Amino acid sequence: MSRTNMSKIALIIPTRLDAKRLPNKPLKLINNKEMILHVYDLAKKSRVDEVLVATPDEAIAQKIKNKGGKAIITKTSHQTGTDRIYEVFKNELKGEPDFIINLQGDMPNLDPSAINYLVDHIKKKNCDIATLASKLDNEKDKSDRNVVKVSTKEKIIKNDKFSAALDFSRVIENNISNFIYHHIGIYAFTNKALLRYVSLERTKLETERGLEQLRALENKMKIDVGYVDQSPLSVDTENDLIEIKKLMERNVKN
Repeated sequence: MSRTNMSKIALIIPTRLDAKRLPNKPLKLINNKEMILHVYDLAKKSRVDEVLVATPDEAIAQKIKNKGGKAIITKTSHQTGTDRIYEVFKNELKGEPDFIINLQGDMPNLDPSAINYLVDHIKKKNCDIATLASKLDNEKDKSDRNVVKVSTKEKIIKNDKFSAALDFSRVIENNISNFIYHHIGIYAFTNKALLRYVSLERTKLETERGLEQLRALENKMKIDVGYVDQSPLSVDTENDLIEIKKLMERNVKN
């Protein structure tokens, strides 16, 4: 693809081997296939123009390249996944895409339709960043700090409605009275929003909670949240890996 025909929507998957809770996570096997390849393949099924993997690790990059995909070796010093995708946006894509999708590399059972839904909303340019959420429907998830919660201004129960995010947290505070959902780790940025985001200093809440989206909220950037009727499992721990292996193996058999 020539630079003059650069894609309008780029999806970038930031991933690395040095995860604190589950080292070498991207290369863990699910149905005899590395997790990062599951994520890459589902991304390729969505309506984006280009899919790239951003990683500091040659082992991950080689897996993607062996599939004929595009992987970019990035710096090791990035503090967040969004900072990592910005390096690819700036250096590899020359800042040309109008919209950038940041898809976390640990959701191997995400339905590609969720990506399409997010793309359709960000293209309307009604917000700086768009993300997704699903139902928070059991006590285990409500108390699990690995399950990120998002509270929204309005109730979002239909697939054609987004609402402004008010807060993101790992615990449900007693004083939260707004609508609370299970946050899904995928973000759509306008190119202007991405440029602004990476120019901002890390914020107090972002550091305390370990949630980079709070940097945007604390700087008055508008994040819209859409609801999808699916609960893709984010693999953060060994128990998550065991659970998603069972789920995806069962789906293959069915």
